[in-house]
Amino acid sequence: MADGSMSGGDRLTLYDSNQGEEPVLAGSISVPGTIGDPNNSGLEFNTLDEPISQTIKRDLSAVGSKFFHVLYPVEKKSLLREWDLWGPLILCTFMAIVLQGHESTDGSGDGGPQFAEVFVIVWVGSLIVTLNTKMLGGNISFFQSVCVLGYCLLPLAMALLACRILLFFSSPTSIFVLILRGISVLLGFGWSTYASVQFLGDCSPANKKMMSMYPML
Repeated sequence: MADGSMSGGDRLTLYDSNQGEEPVLAGSISVPGTIGDPNNSGLEFNTLDEPISQTIKRDLSAVGSKFFHVLYPVEKKSLLREWDLWGPLILCTFMAIVLQGHESTDGSGDGGPQFAEVFVIVWVGSLIVTLNTKMLGGNISFFQSVCVLGYCLLPLAMALLACRILLFFSSPTSIFVLILRGISVLLGFGWSTYASVQFLGDCSPANKKMMSMYPML
C-alpha cells in the first residue's frame, strides 16, 4: 500500500511539475507532392496568401480551358477530375437572362421561361442523370454531373446568342431566318449532347453505357 501510494504521489508530482510549461510545437503540415505550387517545389501552395488578381486569372484560365474541352471534347477526364461550378453558373445565368419571359401591359406574357426555371431544369436534370448512373453501378458524384452538364450547355448558349442576333437584325416572321434559327439550335443541341456523352460515357459499366446515356438524349 505504501509503495502504491508513493508511486501514485510521484506520478502526481511529475504531472504537476509540467503544468506550467508551454508545449512546443514544431514541424510542417504541408503535404509534399501536391499540386498548386507556382514554384514547382512539390509543396502545397496556400492560395490565401496570393493576390486576388492572380486567383481570378487562374480561375478564368481554368474555366476557359473547360470551355475549350467542351468545344473540342478529346480529353475526357478534365471536367470530372477538376470539377467546378463557375461554368454552369455563368451559362445558366446568361441563358436565364436571355430566355426570361416578359409581361406586357395587358398582363399577357411572351411565353418565355422565368429566370429560376432555367436553374431548376439544369439542377433537376443533373440529379436525374446522377441517380440513373448510380443505380446502374457508375461512379460519379452529383457535383461532377452538374459540372459536366453545365459546361456542356456552351453550344446551346452559343446557338441562343445566334438566334437572338438573327432576330435583332431581321424580321421574326422570315422563313429564311426561321430556317437559320432551327439549324443553329439543332447544331447546338447535337454538339451539347455529343460532348455530354463523351465526358460521362466512361462513368458507367460498359454493358450499361447506353442505359446511362439515354437521359441526355
